[in-house]
Amino acid sequence: MSRIKQVWQRWWAARHPLSDTHLMGRRNIYILPSRPGLAFCATLGLLLLASINDQLSLGYLLTFLLTGAGLASMHATDANLRGLSLDLKPPAAVFAGDDVQLELRLHNNSAARFGIGVHVQGGASKEIAWTDVPAFGHALLNLRFPSADAGTVGTCGKLALPSLQIVTRFPLGLFRSWSIWRPAAEVWVYPQPEAPAPPFPAQANQAQAEQATASSLQRGQDFEGVRGYRRGDSMRQVLWKKAALSMALGGSQLWVRETHAPVAQTLWLDWRDTAGLTTSARAARLCAWLLAAEALQAPYGLRLPSGEWPPDLGPEHATECLQQLTLLASS
Repeated sequence: MSRIKQVWQRWWAARHPLSDTHLMGRRNIYILPSRPGLAFCATLGLLLLASINDQLSLGYLLTFLLTGAGLASMHATDANLRGLSLDLKPPAAVFAGDDVQLELRLHNNSAARFGIGVHVQGGASKEIAWTDVPAFGHALLNLRFPSADAGTVGTCGKLALPSLQIVTRFPLGLFRSWSIWRPAAEVWVYPQPEAPAPPFPAQANQAQAEQATASSLQRGQDFEGVRGYRRGDSMRQVLWKKAALSMALGGSQLWVRETHAPVAQTLWLDWRDTAGLTTSARAARLCAWLLAAEALQAPYGLRLPSGEWPPDLGPEHATECLQQLTLLASS
């Protein structure tokens, strides 16, 4: 039995390879009657039996007309997907438990397509995102699904996207046509930050206190005095009234405001400061500290068993730290 299952899985994987683009054709489109379609077929069968039993010529005519309409509907439903192509924008990272949002682009090189839906195959959410695609045009479709569909509940890491199913029942709803898409892209699922965010570790608070009492200063917004202009100074700091008076007296010196502000606080977020908690709880606390430091614009560094990342700020630094923390939590 396992041998048959392995053969089936290899055949299925070969028929639906991993790719961030998907072109629908005869090899990857499937069609079956829907529930209304099955009821329609049963009705046709009853009409045919009644026409045969009573020898009703008009009954035959109605039965064959409805059968032809059903067959035409089947071909229209299949053609509504055939030749349509899709591609995927790399998904943005999310936190565990939040929804993943995919941006899909649909490209049409023929007549208009109507009632195109996309949903996660076998996912917890049965919600289908619908759109129409104009003739020889393009359409954007946003699909949301729980991050648990990319893994198990509470799982974090760099996870593969689930298989997507593109469906349509246009035009009469008698048939359901679909295609399977297995995206190759992956999505980062970060640990869910602890809420509310706990105070920063004592070691970081001590470093903050030492820096706050230090006398080192840097340029900022607090007024301190006046000095001569130096190359590179902002024109906003020039004292134009004083410069005009100096020029009126025959001088050429420009004067600028001298401003200083305390040196920015630096935090070290250390894995050892969360000792005593489970791995997931430690990752959640460090994640909360990291986001809080980024929101306060306080330069922060990260120390993990896997390495050390020096203090910095900005989206790139936050992304690098969150990814490294996620890899440690998921290992």
